[in-house]
Amino acid sequence: MLNESELIEKAANGDEKSFAQIVDLYKNYVFAIILNFIKDYDEVENVAQEVFLQVYLSLPKYKSNSFKGWIGKIATNKSIDWLRRKKSKFKEEVLEDEMINIFNQDVDTPEELLIKKEKEKEITKLCKSIPPIYKEAIIEFYLYGKSYEEIAREQGVTVKTVASRLYRGKNMLKEKWREYNESL
Repeated sequence: MLNESELIEKAANGDEKSFAQIVDLYKNYVFAIILNFIKDYDEVENVAQEVFLQVYLSLPKYKSNSFKGWIGKIATNKSIDWLRRKKSKFKEEVLEDEMINIFNQDVDTPEELLIKKEKEKEITKLCKSIPPIYKEAIIEFYLYGKSYEEIAREQGVTVKTVASRLYRGKNMLKEKWREYNESL
């Protein structure tokens, strides 16, 4: 078996067997680092693949004297990136749910009614910043509670067109809602 520096050199020059040996040598180390950040084993495997892909792509430019530290840094950075993506996706889902639930919530007290009206006003105001065909579909569906079929009939389009407009409009509105909440 070759020593580590010989393996690195051969792998950097495209030798797949040498790279496979590097993966075998460092896979437990990489998994241990990722597990410190991510507790889902399936996701750990996915991030480990990203790590070794990055190692493979960056190996020709490797100039350090601590290969283990270099791989460890890549594993740490990929884990942090994964956590950021997960947090961002979660925030978007929460914002979308909040935005849609404003229209669908039942109110019991005058205070709740006032809050619902204020939020509806904010969303209606944000709707003005998206193209009219999407704004109309969103207001008809969420504010007035009309079905896809009713909207399609009124607008003279297919149900599929209404679904597409709602999907696109919701995504545009979600982005505006996110920007609005970040500015508060």
